[in-house]
Amino acid sequence: MEKLHLEYPAAAPATRRVLVGVVASGDLEVLITPADAGRCHIVIHSSADGSATRWRAQLDRLFADGKAAAMRMEINDFAATPGVISLRLAQALEELSA
Repeated sequence: MEKLHLEYPAAAPATRRVLVGVVASGDLEVLITPADAGRCHIVIHSSADGSATRWRAQLDRLFADGKAAAMRMEINDFAATPGVISLRLAQALEELSA
């Protein structure tokens, strides 16, 4: 089991909570709650050891520009593939902006 903590610059706070996905074999769940303006805090609980590089690459692409809402994102990963990771992150951010 691996636990990662990442932070990125962010804009205004998220306006609501979001939950997408499930914790099941080959899947993951993403939970978003509003946070203080200016920071995006991400905590990842992964059943796959050695996944830090993969997660960092996925999240750097999404959050490096600092335009995302300020949020606390908790990700519970049960060995999801990169495709499933991209899908769930996109779903969560779309739901947040809806």
